[in-house]
Amino acid sequence: MQDHEDRPSPSWDDPATHPPAWQDAGATTVFENPWMRLTRHAATAPTGAAADYVVMRPKNLALGVLPIHPDGTVTLVGQQRFALKAYSWEMPEGGGPEGEDPLAGIQRELAEEAGLAAKSWRAVLSLDLSNSITDERAMTWLAWDLSPAPIAPDPTEVIAVARVPYMTLMAEIERGAVRDALTVATAYKAYHMAREGQLPGWLAHAMLHRLD
Repeated sequence: MQDHEDRPSPSWDDPATHPPAWQDAGATTVFENPWMRLTRHAATAPTGAAADYVVMRPKNLALGVLPIHPDGTVTLVGQQRFALKAYSWEMPEGGGPEGEDPLAGIQRELAEEAGLAAKSWRAVLSLDLSNSITDERAMTWLAWDLSPAPIAPDPTEVIAVARVPYMTLMAEIERGAVRDALTVATAYKAYHMAREGQLPGWLAHAMLHRLD
């Protein structure tokens, strides 16, 4: 049996080592509204098999930010989510229209949902979300040096705002109480950055050592 250490490393960025790409013989729009478009494709898979493929194409870039206070607490927002018919605790998030600077978009969402502005920003993740059925993409940030800003939720939102220790957020993720994908991914990346010296020392210490 071959030891895993003898297996070649994947070629992350070399297209020459990848299988043939999907082929698209043409698309039709099945449905469209101000937020998304569904397209149906006569596709050919990398194996040569024919496929009837439908893709959901959002019109906004998904954006999220984890705001971190000097004492190691983070601000979360809670709201009802329609698709899952469930209440969700998550970091401030929203959509950035095409052509808008993503940072300007998430700064707007931070103010509107959490009533905060931030002087210091660190981009932490660029993600493809559910890439088998959608071309939706996301960007997330950490933000600190926070100050109050006017809050202005969307007319469809009833938002609760909570401030909890960062390590409490991590514990709630571990037990499954916080499930939002952008929040989970960003919180874990923040933990890595704090442990690896990629954040200001005082901020990392506050995040990792405040437990209540």
